[in-house]
Amino acid sequence: MSGSAADAELDEALALVNEDRNRAGKGAVRPERAAAASAGAGNAAGTGSGTGTNTGSGASTGTGSGAGTGCGAGTGDGTVRDGDGTGTGLATPGATAPPQTPAAPAAHTEPHHEPTYKTSHEPHHKTSHKTNPASPPPHSPESPEHTARSRSTRWTEARAIARRAGVVAARAAVPPEAKATPLPSTLGRTLATPLTALTDLPSFDTSAMDGWAVAGPGPWTLLSGTDSRTTNRTDTRTDAHPDTRTANRTDPRPPGILAGQDTPDPLGDGEAVPIATGARIPRDTTAVIRSEHGHVDDKNHLHARREVVPGQDIRPRGQECRAGDQLLPPGSQVTPAVLGLAAAAGYDALYVTARPRVEVLVLGDELLTSGLPQEGRIRDALGPMLPPWLRALGAEVTAVRRLGDDAEALHEALATATADVVVTTGGTASGPVDHVHPTLRRLRAELLVDGVAVRPGHPMLLARLPTMAGDSRMRHLVGLPGNPLAAVSGLLTLAEPLLRGLGGRPTAEPYTAPVRDDVPGHPHDTRLVPVALRGEYAVPLHYNGPAMLRSIAVADGLAVIPPRGAGRQQELELLDLPWTEPGAMQGEVSAPGADGEVCFT
Repeated sequence: MSGSAADAELDEALALVNEDRNRAGKGAVRPERAAAASAGAGNAAGTGSGTGTNTGSGASTGTGSGAGTGCGAGTGDGTVRDGDGTGTGLATPGATAPPQTPAAPAAHTEPHHEPTYKTSHEPHHKTSHKTNPASPPPHSPESPEHTARSRSTRWTEARAIARRAGVVAARAAVPPEAKATPLPSTLGRTLATPLTALTDLPSFDTSAMDGWAVAGPGPWTLLSGTDSRTTNRTDTRTDAHPDTRTANRTDPRPPGILAGQDTPDPLGDGEAVPIATGARIPRDTTAVIRSEHGHVDDKNHLHARREVVPGQDIRPRGQECRAGDQLLPPGSQVTPAVLGLAAAAGYDALYVTARPRVEVLVLGDELLTSGLPQEGRIRDALGPMLPPWLRALGAEVTAVRRLGDDAEALHEALATATADVVVTTGGTASGPVDHVHPTLRRLRAELLVDGVAVRPGHPMLLARLPTMAGDSRMRHLVGLPGNPLAAVSGLLTLAEPLLRGLGGRPTAEPYTAPVRDDVPGHPHDTRLVPVALRGEYAVPLHYNGPAMLRSIAVADGLAVIPPRGAGRQQELELLDLPWTEPGAMQGEVSAPGADGEVCFT
């Protein structure tokens, strides 16, 4: 796929995502805005007013207001009835219309930089701007919170955009020459082709248990061996050593059929032979009697202790699969179990996709790499945490570099990075040393997601970096916030779906669990809250502020909390962590923190 075709495909995907925002009943309009009489596209929320003239017997007037949202100029109509009169007004950018639902608790707001370069997730097309004498001037200043919120991408849309960007980049890349990878080197990789059985499994009838293979009805005469491979005998030789005169002696008769032996002789009716688990079944065998379900008398006859069912404890050829059956589809991750299955099916090597290559850039002069925090400086938590996390997501981490707050060093690193994905930590807001946005403008990068309506981690971003000379690969940047739990939110929101798309892995199937307690929500944004699984419930954990890692260290996953919160026993979507086993950790559980407050930033 050419670069222009890939661009068109991504733009089409983004357009579909944006179109979905406007569908009724899909959560595209927040509750307080849905209650307004109408909504139009605009640079921010706007208000409109108008007058109505009574057409009935009495004079009355009415006023109306409307709110518009979006990235460009827009219009909106509002209606209100006073007596028999109706009025309409045109909205122009200005102050936000009053909310129609009860106000939620105030939340801390993360600062966010307003870029001047191209973004690919503008939610609405720009429209002509109409003025109204009753409306505020078109360029009235807006609150920073509203400015950031109006530009932010909804959490579900951000994940979809990241996934699609990875898929498009993978399709546009020139595939390397097909080459099988030795089985031990494929762990954690993704199958590029189906895993097809090369043989029947099992490839011959085998015994499922240690015991005896028998033919026909019993009792049966043993052809070799006894019910015990050793016997107690007394050595009567006068020259024998005292310690060996009475000892366990190995039975000299053949032990029966063992695993790995060639085709055994067939059995006749009334005959039995000892057999080991995994050994090949003799022809004409009726069943296998387990060692504990039979006994041998002093005449070398085998007797069953319970009813013998034909075919019992025999694994027939092809019970698991037949040659040519598809065992796993392309896109499956190679786990230790998959390695075992592939080996059992006859594979020595597999065709797998290349791991997406990721470079991590740790920003911030305040970070220490060793020792205790001191003199205003703190330990770098993300440098040690991100590489193994990214590897667990299927990436090959090529480098971890600490750049401090050096704008030129960041520019040089992004301009020359050869990795498929660059992950930065910190610097995505609008502080005096937050250099990510200015550097992306300088590189003429394309913003795909600039801020996400999620807490923590609101100022995360996803950008497509320009291609390098002689290299047509699409490169992406995932900008994570500097706070550790906010960075985790960015990993799950943008990095994971991007890497899944790049690596050819399918989207994880969503699953839900009821939350045990009420969970406070942000007034407008999704929250990701660490939870522990206790029985059937997801239990919110303490210490879930954006700068804290104590909760995520003992969490089984993160619960997706909708705007305005979730009630007790409400079913919530859960996001898995790449290393957790549900219920294996014991953490401190509660809904809010110990101080009873909730911090959303």
